[in-house]
Amino acid sequence: MKAVTYTRYGGPDVLQLAEVPTPVPGDQDVLIRVRAAEATKGDCELRSFRYSVKWFWLPLRLAVGISRPRRRILGMYFAGEVVSVGGRVTSFSPGDEVYGATDLRMGAYGEYVVLPERATVGPKPRTMTFAEAAAVPLGGLNALHFMRRARIKPGEQVLINGAGGSIGAHAVQIARSMGAQVTAVDHGIKEGLLRRLGAGDFLDYTAGDVTTTGRRFDVIFDMVPGSPCRRLIGMLQPGGRYLNGNPRLSVLARSVLDKAVTVAFAPETKEALAALTEMIEAGKIQSIVDQVYPMTEVAAAHRRVETEQRLGAIVITIGEPDRRRAGR
Repeated sequence: MKAVTYTRYGGPDVLQLAEVPTPVPGDQDVLIRVRAAEATKGDCELRSFRYSVKWFWLPLRLAVGISRPRRRILGMYFAGEVVSVGGRVTSFSPGDEVYGATDLRMGAYGEYVVLPERATVGPKPRTMTFAEAAAVPLGGLNALHFMRRARIKPGEQVLINGAGGSIGAHAVQIARSMGAQVTAVDHGIKEGLLRRLGAGDFLDYTAGDVTTTGRRFDVIFDMVPGSPCRRLIGMLQPGGRYLNGNPRLSVLARSVLDKAVTVAFAPETKEALAALTEMIEAGKIQSIVDQVYPMTEVAAAHRRVETEQRLGAIVITIGEPDRRRAGR
């Protein structure tokens, strides 16, 4: 099969299209033909091994490879079709259109991926193409986790810092569907997108310090590494909740002592994926795709991700471009 591979850490040009063996499913596994995969900031960080949050550098390096990557094929979020299933698999059948996450198994930059039946994979939303569906799991699963933890009540004021990223943009939509009044913070080029997604107000961080506005919020969801945590917490209403999805060690320590501060990594579950699918098919969440690249232009896709100028997800079409509007 064709796959985008890398054998050393570095810039986007370390990514190469190659022929590799097709994986073989075991008795409890599912073989999936990948049609589209999201190129994420996490993929770029694994490729380069440069992280904005530094504290987990050593354990992650030990896990994924000290001098070179142990797993040659990146890609954690995808959409595709089930090709075959192991003899003990009961929840999938050949021909099922699915989407989901591979976790640190990675592999979604290849034409085929094998995942255990228990993996975070479920039926693809009927209203989405493969490319649109591949752009959902990263942002959607993480955003749903944090918005649930925020215990949002209708009418509450919610500030989302870093709202233009994949997680932030899904959080805008989910918070809005919960009845919140959402204020989005990001670069001014993303204002139009975020207002279309449901933000009632927008603050451009390049135009001034948002912590000096004098405004107060019931919930602040912060996705920006290195943000002024203490000043943001100072913007909370009494009883407000601050949630951080990209914490420094100082924020982790504060979360132990301060009940208003929540730091929790999202467990990507089948239940959460099914909830997202239901919200998508009810029209509460839309996919946010900036550009779609073929496998041959994967280096350009990674460069686009790293500019931070994208208006939505960057998606890679895996294999030959699929001409069908699947599920439409």
